Amino acid sequence: MPSLVHYPLDPASRLIRLMCAEYGVPLDLEETKPWLREEALLAINPAATLPILFTESDQPVIGIMATIHAVEDFYTPEAVGGLFPTDPMDRAEMWRLLEWALVKLNDEVTHYLFEEKIAKRDQRGATPEPSVLRAAKANFSEHLLYFNWLLASRNWLAGEEMSLADFALAAHFSTLDYMGDIDWSRVPAETRDWYSRIKSRPAFRTLLNDRVVAMPPAKGYADLDF
Repeated sequence: MPSLVHYPLDPASRLIRLMCAEYGVPLDLEETKPWLREEALLAINPAATLPILFTESDQPVIGIMATIHAVEDFYTPEAVGGLFPTDPMDRAEMWRLLEWALVKLNDEVTHYLFEEKIAKRDQRGATPEPSVLRAAKANFSEHLLYFNWLLASRNWLAGEEMSLADFALAAHFSTLDYMGDIDWSRVPAETRDWYSRIKSRPAFRTLLNDRVVAMPPAKGYADLDF
């Protein structure tokens, strides 16, 4: 059985968990806090980043892009299509929006909120910086406008079929939702509908069951509607 070194609210780790759950691949989960830069993690990955996937060969696959390709190469079910579109242009659009979620959204929104609300809990006397929280939430509002513009004319984020881009964005939404950083009453209808659909997939159940010690999820986190 493959195993994943992860942190429950790390969006990149959540994306791999969603992929494996969608493909019916059971995972052993090993939790770590990468911001603590513990020796055991640094021995595997000096960059101290997640996720890290151990396949049946017990060789580590390190980092989000390498792990995405490893899951797709090793575990895509033969009976069903994978999360990569078959058409080259559709696949290019999937990669464009996956990069938007994993890089742009992360750099402008999720990373800041995660650092302030999660990582700082392990720093004695540290408290979230209100100005950083405000800036990240303002940035998120701008991203929402773009996502909703896309979803107003498409069935899924990158086109008419669900793809890895949807899982990447949903991984970030789920982290932000857990921390209480999404005001669903202000999220446009198309985006609410999209998240409700993807949140209702069986693959999402493992994420909805996550709990962080001394930090319960925001109200409605596990609800399938709004």
